[in-house]
Parts: sequence; structure tokens; C-alpha cells
Amino acid sequence: MWFRHNHKFKGVAGIILATLLFLGNCLEAIAKDIQITEKLQSAVDGADSGDRIFLSAGTYAGPLLILKPIEIIGGRGVVIKGQGQGNVITVKSSDVRLSGLTVTGSGLLLETQDSGIFLSKEATGAVVEDNMIVDNLIGVYIWGAKDAIVRNNIIRGRQDMRVNERGNGVQVWNAPGAIVEGNDIQFGRDGIFVNTSKENIFRNNNIHNVRFAVHYMYTNKSKVINNISTGNEIGFAIMFSTHVEITGNRSINDSKRGILFNYANRVKVLDNHVTGGPKKCIFIYNSNRNIIRDNLLAGCDVGVEFTAGSENNDISGNAFVGNRMQVKYVGTRWLEWSLEGRGNYWSDNTAFDMDGDGIADNIYRPNDMTDQILWRYPSAKLLMNSPAVLLLKWAQSAFPALHPGGVVDSAPLMKIPQKMRVD
Repeated sequence: MWFRHNHKFKGVAGIILATLLFLGNCLEAIAKDIQITEKLQSAVDGADSGDRIFLSAGTYAGPLLILKPIEIIGGRGVVIKGQGQGNVITVKSSDVRLSGLTVTGSGLLLETQDSGIFLSKEATGAVVEDNMIVDNLIGVYIWGAKDAIVRNNIIRGRQDMRVNERGNGVQVWNAPGAIVEGNDIQFGRDGIFVNTSKENIFRNNNIHNVRFAVHYMYTNKSKVINNISTGNEIGFAIMFSTHVEITGNRSINDSKRGILFNYANRVKVLDNHVTGGPKKCIFIYNSNRNIIRDNLLAGCDVGVEFTAGSENNDISGNAFVGNRMQVKYVGTRWLEWSLEGRGNYWSDNTAFDMDGDGIADNIYRPNDMTDQILWRYPSAKLLMNSPAVLLLKWAQSAFPALHPGGVVDSAPLMKIPQKMRVD
């Protein structure tokens, strides 16, 4: 009896499976490719889910609203042009793909977040790739669209407006799982701005001539990997965020800060290079329990500035090369900048290594009492070569207990790590 029932069950399961396969094949057959030369909105409205719309070269009028999962594929000379109001393309469906388009002509109102491409919260899994997105207020806005991907686009923001009136290249709000990668972003306000989100990945983007290359606000458990920031005010600004990984990025010729922490906790900063003379390679404000290792900090006015009670940070294995001031820290606490017998490399540390273990024989203090006096009272620079200051420096070297607190590297490296060589 059991065998007969089981045999009957297998027969029913086989019928169901065959039916599903048949329906899947039917749906695949229904999805079609559509070639159009005009009336794009009408073609979008008339398309079925899964259709691909191929655009011939020409200019298509926006705004465009997409309410179903379709693909719109362009190529050389395909332009979708807005009317200077609102968004050029608004996506309100999951699984939409936009590729090979030039998108231009959004509105200019920040209060309505006018964008070249606007991915609403319904646009889960949307893909925006290989497009030219130019002269819009915001290039691409990922507004709650989970798992959206924005990759390999060229994004050019507005230059004819004051910086605070411009939009961002890519803006992300509350879009867990969103990925922004391989884009070239220039002009506008910030390259990538993310607010109130989590589990995002920003990688391999080239960002130049903006205010902040990557700007984090209230964003947790995310990664910033292998991006290049060139000629911006600040490279990577991490604010009010936790559990962020900043790995393998480059800040080149950014003017004010290479990397900035503001109320950022439990952040990993690994294998980044800051070069080209910003005022501060790294600025840390009220940020705690961060790991800062194996970074090259070179040619800045200040290598690292600590302030506002930042504590319990692991800072080791970094190379401080040719900074006018290696560390600026005003405080009475001692901060140890070595871990398990490995400190940092300091280009101005004239030290000996008698046992040849690669670690200097003496500890290194990048700032002393004289430095702190000068930071508090800049006019005291007039006394730098006075007998009193020279006596103070000698006394501190002879009697370390006179130091008021500050940064101490108990295991300074004798050589700069090979991967950080400055050519």
C-alpha cells in the first residue's frame, strides 16, 4: 500500500515539475527584444516583464518612468535628455538594467533630490552600468534600493553652481547591500555620499575634483576598497559610523585631509596610501577602538592629528615619511603606537639597530613638550632657538619623566616596508 501511494506521489511530483519547466520555457519565449528609434516611454509602457529594449542612436526625451523589470540598452550616440525638472530616469521596479546610455538634463532642486537616474526603494537589484551620466544635479541616487549595483559609469557633475548647491556623483540612502564600483566620478559636490545605510561596498572608483571623494554618515558594516581620490579637499571622510573597512585606497594630492574620522569607532584602516601634501594625512576626532595599520602617510603638513579624547586605537606598521610634523597630539595621556613588538617607520628617526632585528634600539617620541607649547601658543616660535628651549629639549632627552604625555613608539621600524616605498 505504501509503495502504491509513494508511486502515486512520485507521479504527481513529476507532473508538477514538468508543468513548471513548461511555464518557465513559455515565460522565456514570451520575453523579447525590442528595437526602437523614438517614443521611448511608450515602448517602456508597452513592454512585458523581462523584455530588452535596444535603442538606436539619437536623443530620447525624458523624463522616463520604469515600472516593470526590463532592460534598456543603448550604445554610441544614445542620449536620454530630461527637461530640466525632476529626474531624467526614475526606476520603480526590481531587476531593471540600464546600460550604454548618456543621461543628462535633470532638475536642479536639492529639496526634491533631482537626479539623472533615481532608484527608488522598489528598485531592488537594479543594475546601472556602462553609462555616461553628465550635467545632472545628482548622478545616481540609490534611495532605499537594496542590492542595487552602480558600476563602470562615467559621472560628471555640475560645475556652474556653488559647491553647496551641487549634488553628489552617487548618493546612497538606506540601501543595504548596494554596490558602487568601477565608476569615474568628477565635479559636483561629493563623489560618493552615503547616509543611514549598512553593508555597502564601494570599490575601484576613481574620484577627482570634488569636495569629499567618499563621505560616510551613519553607515555601518561597510567596505571602502581600492578607490583613488585625486585633487579633492578630503579623500575619505568617515563620520558617525562603525565597523567600516577602509582598505587599499589612495589619496593623491587631496588638499585638506587624506582620511578623516569623526565619531567613527571600530574602523579598520589598512594598506592605504596618502601622498601629495594634504594638510593632514589622517585626522582623528573623538574616534575610538580603530585599527590603523600598514598605511603610507607621506608629504603632509601633519602625519596624524589626534584630538577630542580618541583612545584605544591600534596604530602600528605604518610609514610616516617626510611629513612636516609626524604627529600632533595635545594631551596628558601616554599613547603607545606599537603592537606585539612592531611599531611604525619614522623617516626622521635617527636610530641604531645594534642587534639587527629591524627594530630601533630606543623608543621614539614624535612629539615632546616643546611641540605642545608651540601648538598651544604659536607666537612661541620666536623662541625656538633660545637657550631656554634648547635646555628644555636637552632635559627631556636626559630625563624622559619630564615628558607630559604623548605618543610613544616603543618598537619603531628601521626600514620602510617594501610595498610602501616612495619613488
